[in-house]
Parts: sequence; structure tokens; C-alpha cells
Amino acid sequence: METLQEKQTGNTTGAETLVPITVAHGDGIGPEIMNATLAVLKAAGARIQIEEIEVGEKVYLSGNTSGIAAESWESIRRTKVFLKAPITTPQGGGYKSLNVTTRKMLGLYANVRPSISYHPFVATKHPKMDVVIIRENEEDLYAGIEHQQTDEVVQCLKLISRPGCERIVRYAFEYARQYNRKKVTCFTKDNIMKQTDGLFHKVFDEIGAEYPDIEQEHWIIDIGAAKLADTPESFDLIVTLNLYGDVLSDVAAQIAGSVGLAGSANIGSECAMFEAIHGSAPRRAGQNVANPSGLLHGAIQMLVHIGQPDIATKIHNAWLRTLEQGIHTYDIFKEGISTQKVGTKEFADAIVANLGQEPITLAPVEYKANGGMPKFTYVRKPAAKKELVGVDVFVHWAGSNPHELGELASKSNNGDFTLKMISNRGIMVWPSGFPETFCTDHWRMRYKATAEGATLNNKMITELTSRLADLGIDFVKLENLYRFDGKDAYSLGQGQ
Repeated sequence: METLQEKQTGNTTGAETLVPITVAHGDGIGPEIMNATLAVLKAAGARIQIEEIEVGEKVYLSGNTSGIAAESWESIRRTKVFLKAPITTPQGGGYKSLNVTTRKMLGLYANVRPSISYHPFVATKHPKMDVVIIRENEEDLYAGIEHQQTDEVVQCLKLISRPGCERIVRYAFEYARQYNRKKVTCFTKDNIMKQTDGLFHKVFDEIGAEYPDIEQEHWIIDIGAAKLADTPESFDLIVTLNLYGDVLSDVAAQIAGSVGLAGSANIGSECAMFEAIHGSAPRRAGQNVANPSGLLHGAIQMLVHIGQPDIATKIHNAWLRTLEQGIHTYDIFKEGISTQKVGTKEFADAIVANLGQEPITLAPVEYKANGGMPKFTYVRKPAAKKELVGVDVFVHWAGSNPHELGELASKSNNGDFTLKMISNRGIMVWPSGFPETFCTDHWRMRYKATAEGATLNNKMITELTSRLADLGIDFVKLENLYRFDGKDAYSLGQGQ
């Protein structure tokens, strides 16, 4: 991705070009930590021009269920850089998360969250921790496609695309090269979700082959998460799917010292958003106690992104020096380590006073102009040979005996389709199964071609559903079963 400084023009002051950015002060503690962050940026000489917008709770409660007005979108899309404080999403009422909406509407596919320990100045059990988690930001269960299908069962669709996998995996390897990360680790659960997580793992292996200079490994998410929590120094850079990355990055930030210290970059091909990873903490609002470090670290990522690594370096080193001096907000204050408990504004003032200094015990940082990540261009693969071989019909049926349903549904068999299996919550219960298996009111009936190798089509499926309707069977969803290039592209029932 190109640096936005290469793309943008702004007003000039003397010989300096000011990069326009959009800023939202947010809700809860948001205005306080944003004011502190902007004070540090200004004092450090950040070459930015600020456009302020209103997003979040006030916009929601005005009747806008997205939490952002059209003119605010226009500002973000014009500046292409969004520095956002945490916001509050009202409970209930169909309000959608603005964070998720912004990431998806603007194509911010890569979420970058570094987690570093600052031992001995911030308490942690992991003094050598330095991990970056790169999370796919648009797909997975966060597509938010949910339905209630029966009285007892709701579903959420997990959508994983090859372009989405290729884009985030390549970003992770490019990031590793630019920031001198030696190892990239992929986390999935493809021992269970062989199609979705399996695709992510497959793409990781394919693209990883292009980066032989970088060590590569794969972990199953459950044991991998346990290893991360216990021995984070075993990892360098982790790339993973959306939900896993969301959970892991919070865990990583907390075990490094505090979620309140971690910043986050959301990177797309055109726009980018920078923020703290924590929420709006309304209970702490207006008390001048919140730690602005998470948002400040997001702003440091922003400065590197817009081509101002000199300012990013100056701010980060001043922040490290402030930590070393024991000037801490309440969340990281600890007797014997901290020397002074300060408020939000006072912490920012201390950082400003340290501008131009470097840490003494902690390693100083030096950001460099990275030239931007290469733009992702997806090259669509040649179309596979796609064959329709069956259909899964999901049914709302209040009975408890799968053999009764099997006997009824078998009456729909004809020369095109034959009922082969019934499962309940993924577990095969007909034609064989165990009576101990608990069954709810949501059933999957798997129909396959009656004649081996027969050519099937969607018109035949329509005729099948018509027969099921005549039998009084309430089908709630269909999933066609395909082979791609001769390989079955669907999962078996558990126990099949």
C-alpha cells in the first residue's frame, strides 16, 4: 500500500505540507484521551491538518442507526486517514457497531496490533514479550449475517474468501519484512472447520512459499492461544482470522501489561483508521484518570503511515522515558515502581516535557519511512469444474425421533435425488445414530444424486422442495453440494 503522504496534498505552512486527517473525539473517556493525544502531536510538531467529525452515541441517539452521518463519511474518504477515539454503541435498538461498519465500508482489511512489555516499569509476567497480531478485518463471523431459523436455533454464517485470505496473509509477510520480524505464525481451527479455516491455512502455505527468508509455522487456535498466554516470547508476528484475532490481541495486550496501552491500525488500500483497542469506559468519563497511551500508540502508527516517522520516533521515545520516570496513570501505577500517579492531562504534559529525550533502560525506537505496503492485486484463478452433486435441506421440525422424519422425507425420493442422511446440529442421527444424541428442532436432510455421476441442476432442487412442501415439511434453508475439480467441497456429518 502506498503511503498516504504520496497521495495527499494539504495546506502549507512555510515549506511544510500538512497532511489532512479526520478526527473523532468519541464517547466516554474518548474526548479526554483524544485531547491528550492531540496535545502531544501538536507539541511534537506533527505535520497534520485536522478535520473534526461527530460519531458515536449522539449520532446513534439522533436516529442514525449507523452512528455516522454522510458528511462524516465524506471527510474520511477525502482525507483517507481517520484517528478515532473509542465510542459507545447504545444497547438494543438494532444499532450496528461503527467500528465494524467503518472497517468494512472502507475496506480496512488489515488490523495491526502490537503488544510489547515494558518491564520493569509496567507489571507483567512476560518481560520479553514483543508480538504483533495481524488480524483479517472484514470477513469471518464478523460479516454479521445471522438468522433465526427455528424456535430453538439461530445461525451466524462464517464467510471466508480466497481474496480475503490472500490479501491479509500477504500483508502479514510484507509487514514482517519491512519491520524485520523473523517469524510469521498462522492460527486457525482447521482440524474442525476444514473448508473455511482450511482455506486460510492453505493460502498461508501457498503465499509463505514466496518468503523463504521468514520462518513460518501453524498452530491450532486453542493450544496456540494457550501457548501465547503462557509463553508469548515464542511468537513474533501472528496472522489469523477475524474473530480469533480480536480475542487474541486483547489477551496479548493484557498480558503484556495493560489493554490500556495498546494501539491499533486498520489498513486498507485507500483509507486507514487508527485507534486504541479499548472501549469508551463511560464509568471513567470526565474524571481525568484515563490512560491515553492506547490512542497515542494508534496515533504513532498513523504518523508512520502518513510518512512522518521522525515525529513518531520522537513521541514514542518520550513516552518510554515517561514510563521510566515512574509517571503513571492509575491503571498501571504500582507502589515501588511508580513514582507519581497522574491524570490524563498530566500524563500527556509529562510526555511533552520529555520530547527530544530517549529512554535509558528501555530500548529506544527508531521508525523509518517504509515506502508503504505494496498494493494488493487479486488475480482470479481459472474457474474450476463445478458439479452439483446434491443439496442439504435444513428443516424446522418439532419432532424428536429422527426415524419419523427420515420415513416422511424419504417419500420425496425420486430419480434425481435420494435422502442419504439426516443430522441435528451437525451430528448424524439417521439412518444410524445414537439415541443419547440430543436433538433440537433444526434438522439437516442431505440429498444426493440417485444415480452415481448424474448431472443435477437447480431446477431439480426446486422440484425437490416442491415435493417436500407437499409433504408438509418446513424447510428453512438450502445449501447446494458441489464438487470443484472432482473434489467434494462440503463437510461430512459428524459420525458419518
